[in-house]
Amino acid sequence: MSFYDIPVTTIDGRETTLRDWEGHVLLIVNTASECGLTGQYEGLQQLFDDYAMRGFFVLGMPCNQFGAQEPGTHEQITEFCKKNYGVTFPLFAKADVNGEDTHPLYQHLKEATGGADIAWNFEKFVISDNGDVLGRFDPRTDPEADEIIELIEEHLPVQ
Repeated sequence: MSFYDIPVTTIDGRETTLRDWEGHVLLIVNTASECGLTGQYEGLQQLFDDYAMRGFFVLGMPCNQFGAQEPGTHEQITEFCKKNYGVTFPLFAKADVNGEDTHPLYQHLKEATGGADIAWNFEKFVISDNGDVLGRFDPRTDPEADEIIELIEEHLPVQ
């Protein structure tokens, strides 16, 4: 199965695949609304705002596996993200990123980067416009860190 054939469900319940984002550079991140790192939503939204016109998307997948820090419903998560951080980038339905119920997207991301489990909320993966995993970043790495921005810019079309 290709990266783009991986099934996903949007936070509003639409079943689709990653093919919706084929040809775009992506930053995929597991998110949580009640985490010490939740403030990273601000930087994630800023990245999306700064680079969307060049074919870049942030894709967030809420996850409740780390300290039950994402307990809300999909509607509550959406409202929280919009109200507190102005989030306009796509969010997926809540899913597991570790364990036997790991979402296929996270199975792929982990296998492509050596197989280690996701450490915590807000672990980040940069994906090329052809679906290759370019980098994996620790949850504590700020979304606007130089190493993330440089990797994104290196793979976006020149303006």
